[in-house]
Amino acid sequence: MDLIVPTQFNFTGLSAINVLLGKNGSGKSTLLKAIESNLNNQQGFGDINYITPERGGFLTFQAGVEQNELSDPNWSRGSKRHNQWSQFKNFTVTQYRKLEMLALREIEKDQALRRDLTYTFDSIVEKINNLLTNIRIDRTTKGDFEIFTKVGNTKISSEAISSGESELIALAIECLTFEKICDPDKLNLLLLDEPDVHLHPDLQANLISFLIQLVSSNRFSILIATHSTAILGALLSYQNSRFAILANKSTEATFRSINARYQDILPIFGAHPLSNLFNQSPIFLVEGEDDERVFQKAIRTSQGALKIYPCSVDGIGNMPTYETSVVEIINGVYDNGKAYSLRDRDDGDENINDLPPIVRFKTSCRSIENMIVCDEVLTALGITWGELQARITTWLQAYPTHEKLPEMQSFQASGFNRKGFDLKEIRNVLVALTGSSKPWEIAIGETIGRLSIEQIAKDFSENKLCNYLGEKLSNFIRP
Repeated sequence: MDLIVPTQFNFTGLSAINVLLGKNGSGKSTLLKAIESNLNNQQGFGDINYITPERGGFLTFQAGVEQNELSDPNWSRGSKRHNQWSQFKNFTVTQYRKLEMLALREIEKDQALRRDLTYTFDSIVEKINNLLTNIRIDRTTKGDFEIFTKVGNTKISSEAISSGESELIALAIECLTFEKICDPDKLNLLLLDEPDVHLHPDLQANLISFLIQLVSSNRFSILIATHSTAILGALLSYQNSRFAILANKSTEATFRSINARYQDILPIFGAHPLSNLFNQSPIFLVEGEDDERVFQKAIRTSQGALKIYPCSVDGIGNMPTYETSVVEIINGVYDNGKAYSLRDRDDGDENINDLPPIVRFKTSCRSIENMIVCDEVLTALGITWGELQARITTWLQAYPTHEKLPEMQSFQASGFNRKGFDLKEIRNVLVALTGSSKPWEIAIGETIGRLSIEQIAKDFSENKLCNYLGEKLSNFIRP
């Protein structure tokens, strides 16, 4: 689905639930307001409802709010276009009354619904209660609702509940009411501006599950403007979701599906950016799962000193596209985001330019497997290089038909070039020859972790760990 807002904005690739990511000031709110004001009453469009980001007030009935809405159907539309509306939640209670009336009329007019004893207004209210962790709402005979604790069944006032719970109730009522008033023969859009405000990431996930159920009626689509990647992470498994990142003050956005690459990256960005949790443990792209295990062990061994989040790109060929995606997300969501990537040197130069905001590293040794034979890792495996070299020589004579014999002979012919020879094919043989049962990834990871907390020396001498890591990476691991 494409959406063109006359003379202003052009969206392509929309689906059922669409997320527009962007940092503060990028123009997300301006864009949603333009859609709402331009497309309402346009041919082919049904209802376009915009929900303001700062939703003030309390969940109590105010006769004046209801009277304003009855006197001027456009009153609430105009109020919602402000970034802050101090009576939003009071208006929500009026919407709750409208929702009950719409639901009862729907049942009255539909014979199949009348026969379905499971479909009542109470069943609609239960959808709201399923969103809530600690409280629930109950209908009253006056047409509004009361709030009770789920444990202990204690009645509490709307002023006493948390802002997050209050937000969820208000958003749920708005969404449920919108679904009832939609014209199914037209394009209806629900525009949610920063619904994550005041919501813990778990509550954000609850809201997304609620919205997925709601759009299954196929009566409307949702466009969410946010800078919370927790919302996007909650949509990872939903097939009819799309996302776009809004460049600063851009007038166009192309929405795309969440492919496997984004499914790997986005959970790492899952914390709300305003919490700064992502920047406490930035993403650290590595070539494969072996490297990922190495740095996971290094993090655990470092006792919190090494603050990164390793993410495998499943092969060096995928590194550029992962880096591009990470840069796109950081620049679109964070003001001062950072990230890292690590490549093996292979046969090339160990120097590599950064790709801001990504700091890029290369190992000084040929690959991470070469660290198996650096001095400190061999010590962790309980052997010296001289002892291992002697065992290799004995092994070459004892196993003349072994499938790895040619690679081991080549290693010997290289003068046992510990730092530069490609050890990938013989890494398991080498570890077996040490006599240790410790996996090589664990041995290397523990040693890197010990470097970060100064349990081993920062030594760049030949065949030392820092010499294999390289100066740039060593100084990052241990500043």
